[in-house]
Amino acid sequence: MGLTRIPGLLFGGDYNPEQWPEEVWAEDARLMAEAGVNMATVAVFSWSRLEPERGSYDFGWLDRVLDLLHEHGIAADLATATATPPPWLVREHPEMMPVNADGVRLEFGSRQGYCPSSPVYREHAVRLATTMAERYGEHPALAMWHIGNEYADHTLECFCPESARHFRRWLEARYATVDGLNDAWGTSCWGQHYTGFHQVEPPRTAPGPVNPAQVLDWRRFCSDALLELFLAEKAALRAVTPGVPVTTNFMSILHGLDYWKWAAAEDLVSDDAYPDPADPGSHVQVALSYDLMRSLRQGPWLLLESAPSAVSWREVNVPKPPGMMRLHSLQALAHGSDGVMFFQWRQARYGPEKFHSAMLPHGGTRTRGWRDTLALGGDLRNLSEVAGTRTRAQVALLLDWPSWWALEAPESMPSNRLKLKELLLSWYAPLHARGIAVDLAPPGRDLSPYELVIAPNLYMCTAEQAAALEAYEGRLVVGPFSGVVDESDRVHPGGAPGPLAGLLGIAVEEFWPLADGQVQRTGLGEARTWAEWIRLAGAEPVALFEGGDLDGLPAVTRKGAVTYVGCVLDDVTPVLEPLLDGIERVDVPEGVEAVRRGGHLFLLNHTTAPRQVTLPYAGTDLLTGAELRGGIELAPRDAVVLRIEGDK
Repeated sequence: MGLTRIPGLLFGGDYNPEQWPEEVWAEDARLMAEAGVNMATVAVFSWSRLEPERGSYDFGWLDRVLDLLHEHGIAADLATATATPPPWLVREHPEMMPVNADGVRLEFGSRQGYCPSSPVYREHAVRLATTMAERYGEHPALAMWHIGNEYADHTLECFCPESARHFRRWLEARYATVDGLNDAWGTSCWGQHYTGFHQVEPPRTAPGPVNPAQVLDWRRFCSDALLELFLAEKAALRAVTPGVPVTTNFMSILHGLDYWKWAAAEDLVSDDAYPDPADPGSHVQVALSYDLMRSLRQGPWLLLESAPSAVSWREVNVPKPPGMMRLHSLQALAHGSDGVMFFQWRQARYGPEKFHSAMLPHGGTRTRGWRDTLALGGDLRNLSEVAGTRTRAQVALLLDWPSWWALEAPESMPSNRLKLKELLLSWYAPLHARGIAVDLAPPGRDLSPYELVIAPNLYMCTAEQAAALEAYEGRLVVGPFSGVVDESDRVHPGGAPGPLAGLLGIAVEEFWPLADGQVQRTGLGEARTWAEWIRLAGAEPVALFEGGDLDGLPAVTRKGAVTYVGCVLDDVTPVLEPLLDGIERVDVPEGVEAVRRGGHLFLLNHTTAPRQVTLPYAGTDLLTGAELRGGIELAPRDAVVLRIEGDK
C-alpha cells in the first residue's frame, strides 16, 4: 500500500495552522500552491486543541484547514495528534507521565509526556485515533495517516510501577517460567535468582552494574512497548479506513527501536533526517541511514522531515549555505525517497523551535529561503519520473538491533569503544566513495541477491543466524568481536566466534582491546581500539600483526570466500578492494556522490569546488534538460540527475 493517488514526487512540510491567526491560512495555501507543495503534515501536536476537555471536541478549525488544502490541490499526511497528550489528561492522571531510572517522575511541559505502558494513555490515544478516522476518513484531502511522532525521541522508557508490571508480562510471555528466565539471565551470578516473576523490576539505578541480560531484555521490551502503542492506533485506523496507508516517522539509525520489526508494521517507511551543515562528512552518514530506510521494506520510502536550513537543537545551529538544501534533498531522492518533506512550512514565532528554519522563513517571500523553496519545487516537478523506481544493490551490510543493544551495554564489556554506528560507517564510507549501492539487512534475511555481504560486527549471533550465513554462497566479511554471545548475552561454549567457528576457521583465544594512544600495526594498516589473539583452525592468514604483544599472529584471515577481520582497522580499504571484482561501481572524484536509482544516475557534488566527472553513461539531465555524455564539470554543491540513454 503506497501513495499511488499522488502522482510524481511528494513535496511539502509540517504545517501548524493552530499557531497562526486564521487569516494567515489562506496565504499559506496560496503560497504552498505557488511553490508546488502537494502534501502537508497536519495536526501532529494538536490533541489539546482538538480535545480541549475530556470528550469535548473542537474539529471546526481542522475541518477548515483540510478543506483549504484540498481546494489548493494539497493532500494531507494527517496525524492522529497523539504525540503529546493534553494538560487536562495529565492532570487527571499524573501517573501516566514517565519516570526515569532514578525514580523521578517527569513533568508536563515538553512533548511525548507519557509512559509507553500507561493503559490510560493508550485508551485515550486509541479513542482519539478512532474519532479522527471517523471524522476524516472520507475527506478528499486525506492521503496518509501519521501515527505519533518520532517515537523514542524523548520517551524511550519508563521505570514506573505500571511499566514494571508490563515488563513482567512481557518476560512471562517470552520465557513462560521463572526457571526459563533464571537460565536466560544467568541469575546465579551475584545472587540474583528469582522465585517468581513478581520479584522482577526494570533495571533502575542500582548500587553497581546491572545484569546485562536484564538490560538487553529491557531494551527489547522498550522497543516492543512503543510498537504496541503504534499497532493499537493502527488497528483503530484500519477498522475505519482500511484503504488509507499508515506511517510513523523514524529517526535514521536510532539505537532504541528495532526498525526491522517496526517497518514490518508500516505501509510506508518514512524518516526524519537532519545532517549537520558544519560536518563535511555528514552526507556519508546520512546516506547510510537513507540506505537503511530503503532496505527496511526493500523499496521506496519517504523523507518526512528535513531542515531547509538551520535546526534549533544543536549547541551551534549552523545554517545551510546556498545550494545545500537542494543538494540534501536530491540526495534523499537518490537513495530511494519518493519525496522531500520539511519541518516546517511556516517558521514559528514562539516555542522551542522558533529558530528552526522553515520553507517560509520569518522574513517571508523576500528571503533566500523562500527562493530556495520555489526552486526546489520546480526541480521536483522535473524529476517526477523518478518516483517509484528502485535501486539494485550487490552489497549488503548486516545490522541487528539486539546485537547492537548487547554490544553497547553500559558496563561489563572488554571495551566500551566498540560502537556499531562507527563500525558500520567504516565499511560503508569506502563503498559510498566508489559509487557502489549498498543495502542493509538483518542477519537472517535471504542474502542470495548479493555478491558481497559484510557483517561489521555480530557480537550476538544465534545458531540460526550462523546457519543463514553458512548457506550464503557469495563473498562474506565478518568483523571483530563477532559470535561471542547467544540471544541471552551468554558467552557461547568454547568462546568466540561461537557458531561461526566452522565458517570462519578461526578461534579467538583472547580479546585484546587497545589502550589510549596504543597503535597495533598489521600488514593491511593500523588498529587503535581493538585487536584479538587469533588461532587458525582451517583459515589462512591474509595479514599478520606486526610488533607489540600480538606480533606474528593473524590479524585478517580467509577461509574460502569468507574473510575475518580480527581488529578495528583505521581504513578497511585494503581488505575491501580485492573483494569488489564484478560489482558495479561509478568512479567519481572525492566529494562527489554517485548513486544509481533505476534508470537514473544521480551525481552530487558535496564540495565547495568544481569537480570534473567522466560520465559512465550518456543521457539527459532531468534538472536542466541538457544532453550529456563524456566529461562534465560539476559546479560546487551542484547535481546532475541523468536519465540513462537506452535504459529500460
